[in-house]
Amino acid sequence: MYALIMAGGSGTRLWPCSREACPKQLLGLLSESTMLQEACQRIMPLVPSDRIFVVTNEACTDVVRRQIPQVPTDNVIGEPEGHGTGPCIGLSALYLRRLDPEAVMAVLTADHYIEKADELRRALGAAAQVAEEGHLVTLGIEPNRPATGYGYIQRGEKSAQANGYDVYRVEKFTEKPDLTTAQAFIESGRYYWNSGMFIWKVSTILREFEKLMPQLYAQLMEIDAALGTAEERAVLERIWSKVENETIDYGVMERADEVAVIPVDIGWSDVGSWATLFELLPADGEGNVVVGQHIGLDTKGCLIHGFHRLVTTIGLEDMIVVDTEDVLLVCPKERAQEVRDLVKKLKESGKDEYL
Repeated sequence: MYALIMAGGSGTRLWPCSREACPKQLLGLLSESTMLQEACQRIMPLVPSDRIFVVTNEACTDVVRRQIPQVPTDNVIGEPEGHGTGPCIGLSALYLRRLDPEAVMAVLTADHYIEKADELRRALGAAAQVAEEGHLVTLGIEPNRPATGYGYIQRGEKSAQANGYDVYRVEKFTEKPDLTTAQAFIESGRYYWNSGMFIWKVSTILREFEKLMPQLYAQLMEIDAALGTAEERAVLERIWSKVENETIDYGVMERADEVAVIPVDIGWSDVGSWATLFELLPADGEGNVVVGQHIGLDTKGCLIHGFHRLVTTIGLEDMIVVDTEDVLLVCPKERAQEVRDLVKKLKESGKDEYL
């Protein structure tokens, strides 16, 4: 098995700590290790470091290589620009195919929190068995609440068992639902959160690209012909500027025939916002999560995050306060998802120095 860790997201909902030059996966938000380092540490008992690949933004390749020196330098792939998970995975598959055309490829991300690493590795081992038979496999997270911020996978009939896990055919993928729909999904017992983790053979996923995303596949083949030559980088940059944005979910998974889901309970979170981070970090007696220095009066249920100075508060409840060297963010916890919209407004206002 080979592992591909996607580390190219911008993490705008965790702004102002997550910036273009140093997005959330390169930060130590949950521990002293960065999220990328934790992702590598989780998988290494199953996959040796020379079989771990990381794909990131070209501008971040040097930082990534410094953070994970155990991973060979050539295993860090730099995208000239981000075009979604579809092209990202397709490009990475070309590099893996050159090492082993029939390799099993586990696609993971650098910005997930996973409490039960042993369980994840055991599930990946089961998924690899199913992938060897030509299936596209995804891990479905057993939901514990009707979350509206995640996509859902509806299971069909049970098709197999692997390594103690039940394996189901995928009936349908559903994008982020409203609360009523999410509640109905939970009550049915047939839906799982879409983890964004996938397992397949390199040969299988490239055949699916050829069948379902023929334009991208043709572009990938042009790049493939230049790999290992002096023209590799120039060809990649030329072709990549023409690649269209697409997710692997819409481009392949929602339209492929042989798709399987393995339900897992691994203590998963996508660490997608400050509100999510609040749920994952320990709180004090007043229900506050404090990173840095804070003194407060009548302050409850807040996330206070700041290392650069003492943060003081009076009369706050269920708020987020993030203090950096050049930006102060204050917002209600229930509106944490809107930080992404705030970043868009900064771009429109020409405040690029804060991005």
